[in-house]
Amino acid sequence: MAQHDRFYIDGAWVAPDEVRLLDVIDPATEEPFTRIALGNARDVDRAVEAARRAFPSYARTTRQERLELLESILAIYRRRSDDIAEAVSREMGAPLTLARSAQAAAGLSHLTRIIKVLKTYEFDEVVEAALVTREPIGVCGLITPWNWPLNQIACKVGPALAAGCTMVLKPSEVSPISALVFAEVMHEAGVPAGVFNLVNGDGPTVGHAIASHPGIDMVSFTGSTRAGIQVAKAAADTVKRVAQELGGKSPFIVLDDGDIEAALSTCTRICFRNSGQSCNAPTRLLVPESMQDKAIDIARRLAESQIVGDPRDEATTMGPVVSEIQFNRIQDLIAKGIAEGARLITGGTGRPTGLNRGYYVRPTVFADVRNDMTIAREEIFGPVISILPYRTEEEAIAIANDTAYGLSSHVVSADVERARRVARQIRAGMVHLNGAAGTNAAPFGGYKQSGNGREWGRYGLEEFLEIKSIFGYSATT
Repeated sequence: MAQHDRFYIDGAWVAPDEVRLLDVIDPATEEPFTRIALGNARDVDRAVEAARRAFPSYARTTRQERLELLESILAIYRRRSDDIAEAVSREMGAPLTLARSAQAAAGLSHLTRIIKVLKTYEFDEVVEAALVTREPIGVCGLITPWNWPLNQIACKVGPALAAGCTMVLKPSEVSPISALVFAEVMHEAGVPAGVFNLVNGDGPTVGHAIASHPGIDMVSFTGSTRAGIQVAKAAADTVKRVAQELGGKSPFIVLDDGDIEAALSTCTRICFRNSGQSCNAPTRLLVPESMQDKAIDIARRLAESQIVGDPRDEATTMGPVVSEIQFNRIQDLIAKGIAEGARLITGGTGRPTGLNRGYYVRPTVFADVRNDMTIAREEIFGPVISILPYRTEEEAIAIANDTAYGLSSHVVSADVERARRVARQIRAGMVHLNGAAGTNAAPFGGYKQSGNGREWGRYGLEEFLEIKSIFGYSATT
């Protein structure tokens, strides 16, 4: 079995401080297909030292020099997109069609966007007699998840480079191979030694070492709220900036004048995409009580039309979930939904018919769900939709906001002004009106336990900048 037992530190592939190997599991077969080395705190020390040495010179690079570097990365990433898609599909189970069209493409999109932003971004402004300037924050620790690996790597690395920062990346140990391909892209593009470093490892060891390290000025973390709390606690002693994109339990509100067929099509498509493993998936479907029966019929049909199977099969629309741990958690939550009295419409526990191995989950729909049920409170991170009936618009808004999370949401109405009015009352960082897609020119992030800070575009760049006021800069005497 091939193994990846090197880290990328100071512009070179280097051996770990100690040899500890971890199997990387193909979730479609439940078998290991490669191994990676797991780092420790001393590996993080080496990476941070390299990043700190590289920071002074890289922070002084010009806008044009950073643009040329990012354009080189973009060109090589585009050439390696198929390799990245293959790695993502193998390591986390995304259908190869999705891995190509969305997973690998997301990284490409973020790199393209940050180049566009950097071309015109104003780092300096004069305020009365003061110059307000935005400077790179320093050495950044980037901790990324397994569910959209390249999306999260690119939307952190790109802005950090554009800002003039150096960095240490810890990708998820569950989906590490696509990150190693990304490191190869960075090396080939000529990223200066020490500017970009990668150390594989688990959260309690490498993640904690990054978050608590006195040589790291900022941590950008994407993952579960539980892990985000640990990152924030570890970072607190050094008072470093912590930007977090965490969990979600996003509502999808269909108002009584909304197109229920179109709404259900959008909701199920987004929820079942990537096997439900998206933090912004709309898993709570709120429909008027009088429309629940129609919503049930449509949701059942759309869920049962999913083709669950081998990620390498072009016909597959939904692959396995990422791991045995994730599979078991989803099974437990589906069982809890049944036990707590939700009405199972389709799906349920166990694998889909005909699939005897692999972490495959049945696309599942519940109805008559109350917002105090576990399946309406906890982030399932699987292909499970809960239909919650409501009586009035005010009740729908109250249910939507009755959650610890606040990442994304949807509102559907034939009256766009009504949809806008409801959107302004939703306590979430993002609201999609009538199925509108997002754009990475706008900020991505949430309220409450969905995190703090924003990613994507100009807003993502500004997370990696410090603001300095130079008084008297424009004085005439």
